[in-house]
Amino acid sequence: MPPVLPSWLLPPNVVAALSAPPAKPVATKPLRTAVNAKGPLDWSQPQAIVLAGNPNVGKSVVFNAITGLYANVSNFPGTTVDIPKGWLDSIHPIEDTPGVYGLSRLSEEETVAEKAIVAADVVINVVNATTLERDLFLTQQLIDYELPLVVALNQADEAKALGVMIDETVLSRLLGVPVVSTVATLHQGIDELKQALPLARVGNPTPGSVDATTTKELETNMASRMQVYGLRRQHVNAILSQVVSQISDKPHTWAQRFGESLGQWLLHPAFGLATLAVVLLALYQMVGIWVAGDLVGFTEETVMMQWIIPPIQKAIGLVVPQTSWVYVFLAGEFGVLTMSLQYIYGVLFPLVLGFYVYISLLEDSGYLPRIAVLSDTLLSRIGLNGRAVIPLILGFGCVTMATVSTRVLTTQRERTIASTILAVTIPCSAQIAVILALMAKAGGLRAWGVYLAFLFLILVALGTALNALLPGKSTPLVLDLPPMRLPSLNNVAKKTWIRTKAFIVEASPLFVLGSAIVGVLQITGLLQKIQVALAPLTVSWLHLPGEAATVFVMGMVRRDFGAAGLLGMANHLTNIQIITALITITLFVPCIASAAVFWKERGLKEATAILFGSWALAFGLGAAISRILEWLPLV
Repeated sequence: MPPVLPSWLLPPNVVAALSAPPAKPVATKPLRTAVNAKGPLDWSQPQAIVLAGNPNVGKSVVFNAITGLYANVSNFPGTTVDIPKGWLDSIHPIEDTPGVYGLSRLSEEETVAEKAIVAADVVINVVNATTLERDLFLTQQLIDYELPLVVALNQADEAKALGVMIDETVLSRLLGVPVVSTVATLHQGIDELKQALPLARVGNPTPGSVDATTTKELETNMASRMQVYGLRRQHVNAILSQVVSQISDKPHTWAQRFGESLGQWLLHPAFGLATLAVVLLALYQMVGIWVAGDLVGFTEETVMMQWIIPPIQKAIGLVVPQTSWVYVFLAGEFGVLTMSLQYIYGVLFPLVLGFYVYISLLEDSGYLPRIAVLSDTLLSRIGLNGRAVIPLILGFGCVTMATVSTRVLTTQRERTIASTILAVTIPCSAQIAVILALMAKAGGLRAWGVYLAFLFLILVALGTALNALLPGKSTPLVLDLPPMRLPSLNNVAKKTWIRTKAFIVEASPLFVLGSAIVGVLQITGLLQKIQVALAPLTVSWLHLPGEAATVFVMGMVRRDFGAAGLLGMANHLTNIQIITALITITLFVPCIASAAVFWKERGLKEATAILFGSWALAFGLGAAISRILEWLPLV
């Protein structure tokens, strides 16, 4: 077998005992009885099915092929890890777990995967036929847990093209479970996989290991874990020696040779970083400019504000007077029906759709892990790893969308750091357009330099502080580097639509709640009172005119509302006041759309702390920067 990855890129449970000598050849044994803790499987009754496997084995494609389409996507209780759920033959519930290298609870994904897997009646273990040396380690771990198992030997066509021959009949006998070859992208072998599910078996355990209960306990103890891993690695090596033969060391087709070379070049310090810059600029152009600017401009201003919302307002106006609080609450500027629809379908829907299209293309092409590798060194200095480059870049397009994308990060700690940085230091495209106009009035490039320098220092200081204060440590970047390939447009379309639909369904109630809160503040007059209460703080702390308080309050509703209000005051502000105001409004609490997503993604307690913390930080640093600029002639 060709090496999967250099040892320094492999996770600990794959590296463990890799150099151990193979065990003696594994004896062929008959398949064991199809039973689990609940007794014999009765396929006429609903059986809970779970898919398990390493990252990049095609697990989601197998899931799509089996279920026809995702039924829904929800977060595993107490986490932000997505668990796609569907049905097999409208009888058996089926779930897809996160891609993991083991069940040792070393990450949130592994914890979620283990909980879902041990609760299942049947496990479909999807393995990549080109990386059996890596993938069968998890297979044997699942067997040692005494779980009824069926193995889907996926990407069998790629293994054959690489000259890797696998005897699946012998593999099935040695593992003690059914093995079915599949090419999920072409729907090959899926019917055979379904037919094999009633034959799921508890496989042959690792020779010399203990029973399943003790094995689970040993997985959490480092010293014992290494012992178990060593036995398991020797056993897997012995199996591989009997079922795998390498008849060629080079890809057979031009496309495969090109993909292999391209994958290596994309990690080159010079070519890789140049390509990364182009890809990230394209990401910003697509999501930040075309979608957040042009497409949202059409869906919000034309579709919603001209075609959808006016008929709603007219219909409500026929029932209640337009001056009544009921009309204001339902159909006013911040109405529950009008602003909710405007934000959910005019703003959020195209943003989420655009993001998932781009990310799905990067995922299916195999390039997303390479982006993380290239940016890992820099981001590790502020408590993140290379995966965080996507949220941070997207933040310059839309903080709302960027917050959603923090799901690509491995731990809650990293998501907290990234979400806080997004909430505090990253201006969205709606603000940037106005900032460009204001900078021209405040001194051009010199003003830009001062503004960006302060924001960069704040970002680094904030990330460093959070990294030091939050308990735990950020995880090192451990990624599988799949081969570069052309994305399957059908798979990209399915993933994009289902992810977008699931997010909109989950987020919509929060937007309705946010609209209701702002509507109540407006009807009761509290919105205006907040503006009045902020005026002295704006004058005494920030040295800005009292009317600037309105800018910050409107910025809570929409960031561009606040920035646009500041633009209207620009002729009456000094250069120092313009920069002070811009930095403060950038650091200030995100708009209501972002706040709603923060609550959804980070939970009420943490999101509230981040949002209110941004208020204090914005006014505190704004006051400090105002005085620094008054003392030093920077602008």
